[in-house]
Amino acid sequence: MQITTTYYPSLASVEAAAKKLEGVAAVTPLMKNVRHSKQFECNILFKREDLQQVRSYKIRGAYNKMSSLSAAETENGIVCASAGNHAQGVALSCKLLKIKGAIFMPAPTSNQKIEQVKMFGEEFIDVILIGDTYDDAFHAAMMHCEDSHKTFINPFNDKKVIEGQATVGLEIIDQALEHPIHYVFVPVGGGGLSAGLSAVFKELSPQTKVIGVEPKGAPSMSTSIKNNQNTELDNIENFVDGAAVKRVGDLNFEICRANLHDVITVDEGKICQVILDLYNKEAIVIEPAGALSIAALDQYAEEIKGKNVVCVISGSNNDITRTAEIKERALLYANLKHYFIIKFPQRAGALREFVVEILGPNDDITHFEYTKKTNRENGAAVVGLQLKDAKDLQPLIARMKLRNFFGDYLNDKPDLFQFLV
Repeated sequence: MQITTTYYPSLASVEAAAKKLEGVAAVTPLMKNVRHSKQFECNILFKREDLQQVRSYKIRGAYNKMSSLSAAETENGIVCASAGNHAQGVALSCKLLKIKGAIFMPAPTSNQKIEQVKMFGEEFIDVILIGDTYDDAFHAAMMHCEDSHKTFINPFNDKKVIEGQATVGLEIIDQALEHPIHYVFVPVGGGGLSAGLSAVFKELSPQTKVIGVEPKGAPSMSTSIKNNQNTELDNIENFVDGAAVKRVGDLNFEICRANLHDVITVDEGKICQVILDLYNKEAIVIEPAGALSIAALDQYAEEIKGKNVVCVISGSNNDITRTAEIKERALLYANLKHYFIIKFPQRAGALREFVVEILGPNDDITHFEYTKKTNRENGAAVVGLQLKDAKDLQPLIARMKLRNFFGDYLNDKPDLFQFLV
């Protein structure tokens, strides 16, 4: 496909970025994962960008951009907007390059992320908490840039940022040595990493198929490629905060449209299950965006058999306070967690009857919210149930209806369901 943009990252510019990043960004390991290799009957390798000092690849693009600033730009300082990984990469770059930075973050950003940014930037940065969303923080940052004439460090739609992220691709090819890489699965948010990495592979390993992976709730790149123009989404699901953007970068879109073999989406619940499995089975901590590449393997199970496959693990900045939500989403995706309105007859023994005769032997009540008697016959309760097997759901509903306990099923009613999950 012909690239229409006037910019395309050259191999020389990516190699120059790699030189700049020596001693700043770690050369992260490319590690074989035995469990997934056995599961998919191929050779699965994890590119562990979660092991960077700032726990994501974002240091690469931020430092490469900021180290290219003129003396006047450096003296005047920089501005960025971020809710997480980009802010940490910029903060560390500010300290290493001795550049003053203003980092705008949404007010609801977790204390853990704010403290990490301050730790990396020390006295060289100021954190400004403003607005309820990333978009609010972004607009405030842009206004500050205009007023102060400072340089804005874009998280993805920037040539130097793309070239910095592209060094991930250089490392993978160097580390794979004589083994040909057949597939690379890479997370896609704004498109900086996927644009840079795919450009390197197009130049040095054109036979490799680079697969971009987006969260189902924020398919901005796949939508844009389908529409054949960069398209801003009206609404997105923000759970995968490291890869949830309404609009990808214009530079990134053109490169990805030309270079990516495919762009696929994965359900947020599937991502959550991958996070839990990696932690419980292999003691690997990753953030939702970092799990995207692994969560996509199921969709390519037949194609990757017997192949060498790389999954880019983009980051590990996962807030422990999200664990309950991650577990809940994983159970919902597996069809094991269900919410009902139960009509309890207003008579003694009704609750015992429900527990003993309606629930299955392996069903567990995880949520119970009882409302005072609404009429003489029945009192309603919102009940959350966790099943041992998804196949137990329909027999459970049948028993509820037979005994007149069934009121409503809430999982497929998003307007009501959002208040429970």
